[in-house]
Amino acid sequence: MEHRKTYNAKELKTPKGNLIIEGPISSEKLADLEFHKDLVAFRPPEQQKKALIEIAGLPEGRIIIARYRDTIVGYVTYVYPDPLERWSEGKMENLIELGAIEVIPEFRGTGTGKSLLKVSMMDDAMEDYIIITTEYYWHWDLKGTGLNVWEYRKVMEKMMNAGGLEWYATDDPEISSHPANCLMAKIGTRVDLDSVQKFDRLRFMNRFMY
Repeated sequence: MEHRKTYNAKELKTPKGNLIIEGPISSEKLADLEFHKDLVAFRPPEQQKKALIEIAGLPEGRIIIARYRDTIVGYVTYVYPDPLERWSEGKMENLIELGAIEVIPEFRGTGTGKSLLKVSMMDDAMEDYIIITTEYYWHWDLKGTGLNVWEYRKVMEKMMNAGGLEWYATDDPEISSHPANCLMAKIGTRVDLDSVQKFDRLRFMNRFMY
């Protein structure tokens, strides 16, 4: 399938300063911007910036950023699921994963995360995809936020709902290993029935194992 990408942007006023939420961003533009030193959730900032530049260059890859002047203070990534995960087993061209979302501590609680998701869904091409995200409590910054697992899960769900993602049941062993883990998804309005059924089979792969 052809991966169309249409750039969108909006300004977000916060008590800490005004942010530009924009994307999908090209790898060239990403390379030109500063990457905030507090973006450390997944790997050291320099390495994470490199990973984002690579994702932006992929046909299906999408990076939406929150920018304070010339510095990236938050981002969300969309890319095909990891080949080692069950979600890639269907080899579905129209299934992409919201792989990472991160906002520096200074701008948390300002609606930046929600705005990143809203701007990503402003692109009409997103209606061609099934968009999934897998939430695992061990990736959450419980220490930094002071929230417990259930409070954090509530915050995550609210943020994902802002992008139209909803909770979906699955028998995936990693997700089922803890009740706070969850699969969330948004099925685009132009996704065909065959793809929806394929997705359902990926969600429940163990029901036929006796």
